[in-house]
Amino acid sequence: MPAGGKSTVRSRRLGATLKRLRLNACLDQEHAAEAVDCSTAKISRVESGTVSARIGDVRVLLDLYGVKDEVERSRLEKLARDSNKRGWWLNFPFQSPTLERLGDFLSLETDATYIRSWQPVFIPGLLQTPEYTKALTEANPEVLSDEAADSIVKVRQERRRVFEESGARFAAVIWEPAIAGPMPSPTVHRDQLAHLIKMAKQPNMTIQVLPQSEWAAARVSPGFVALSYAHEASPEAIVQDTLVNSVILEDHEDMAGYVHAFDRLRSAALTPDGSIAFIRNTMDGITAENEES
Repeated sequence: MPAGGKSTVRSRRLGATLKRLRLNACLDQEHAAEAVDCSTAKISRVESGTVSARIGDVRVLLDLYGVKDEVERSRLEKLARDSNKRGWWLNFPFQSPTLERLGDFLSLETDATYIRSWQPVFIPGLLQTPEYTKALTEANPEVLSDEAADSIVKVRQERRRVFEESGARFAAVIWEPAIAGPMPSPTVHRDQLAHLIKMAKQPNMTIQVLPQSEWAAARVSPGFVALSYAHEASPEAIVQDTLVNSVILEDHEDMAGYVHAFDRLRSAALTPDGSIAFIRNTMDGITAENEES
């Protein structure tokens, strides 16, 4: 059972997938319960994520549902194995309420194989320099100490390392004001833009700038992150930040609009090469202004 008897992100993802596969196979919970020799109540709890499914039960259910794709089977077995796995962020010596609230999002991000991010105001978290992250953190009224701020900066940098090692794909659309607008200092601004250019050249990265004039596209949605897994392009979770928390959407009908929104944003944005040129021109302009002064 997930820690504390509560569902975890991984147990919910596994349960939702098993339910979808069962329905696609036109079977009811009684068929599933008979196959694994348990009650229908337990199947219900597994599908809701309240109970972690055992790997052996997952294999039996996948056989019952006719799932033969070895990649998909391995992915779901890994979800069952890792349902209660301790998150890497919990190993940091200083824990804050902010980090605790990020737990579900970090679990989702750690497992993702394709991440799409729309950011109208800030540079996406996985693309931030430590100095940029620190400036944002210090401006957050929820972060009440230097120790908490430093911990958040370290976690964000570890997030980037974990992402880079995973080999996941990342696509970001960033509105022009987040690129060209003022940052804490010219040095932080230039370093952040230089880092964006470096990241944009990575083979698994696609970074596009949405021109400020494309305000109609920019208003289709507040900022969000869409996370997909395995070979599925469709997201299994949409995450939006509030001042004190991250809101996670897991209903497929709710997520459909965000997929459409991201496609519209990407179509309205500059090409990847055009975006790199725009970022470089912006960075050069900051340098020139400082040299003139």
